[in-house]
Amino acid sequence: MLNNCVSKVMRILVKLKIEKKVALSLLLIALATVNAQSQYKKQNQFADLAVTTGEFENSIAASYVHNWGLGKNYRWDVGVGIRTTSYFGVKRNYITAPARLARSTTIPFVIVLAAQEEKNFDTLTVQRPLTFSTNLTFNAGYHFSPRWYGGLNIDVIGFTVGRTTSAILTSDGTTTLESKAKPSAFNLLLTGDNDLGSLNSEFYLRYNLTNHWGVRGVYQFLFSEYKTTSDGIYQVAPNGTQVNRFRNKVNAFGVALTYQF
Repeated sequence: MLNNCVSKVMRILVKLKIEKKVALSLLLIALATVNAQSQYKKQNQFADLAVTTGEFENSIAASYVHNWGLGKNYRWDVGVGIRTTSYFGVKRNYITAPARLARSTTIPFVIVLAAQEEKNFDTLTVQRPLTFSTNLTFNAGYHFSPRWYGGLNIDVIGFTVGRTTSAILTSDGTTTLESKAKPSAFNLLLTGDNDLGSLNSEFYLRYNLTNHWGVRGVYQFLFSEYKTTSDGIYQVAPNGTQVNRFRNKVNAFGVALTYQF
């Protein structure tokens, strides 16, 4: 059928007194354009497995994403998904989490650029953190070509379970042993240090090996949050507030394998 269509188009071009070589070139360009545009769908779905590694800490994340194409040729994507991230490490330092203590302002988005209030920081050294966070995600991306794709994603809301482990709270030069530090259970994106719980986000570049399989290079920014639970073990902030939430911020690189449906 395709051969018949090509033959008909060639005959029309020749009737228009266009030389065969020129006509063939025009036809090939048109076919290439149509083929390239056909790579960008109005909707697309993919599953993904990402692995990142840092200094004595690592993560594995499995996700599913449904995107909707935007623009005339659907080069832009926006979508939603679900992701489970496992974070684990050894002797990681978690610092004071509440934004009102950690930053000079708590205004959403502005807080990302706000000064850190290091004078308010205490440290919870978690001996063997292990968390499993499941969150809904927001995703966006752009098709540079049928093979190359760049994007970002961020966790929005969900929950975390994980290992209860020993930790050491260092506050005002005094250390206290906490035998039952555990992950914060509720996750919510509120921008910057306003965030609650454990949240994962990525910037990435993907190369499509085939119509279905692709590989990604990943830059990850991840919040992991632990709480003290034992009686009397907490930070006393300068304003008298009792603080039991502590956060570790992870910057790591990794790779991912993607399957597009």
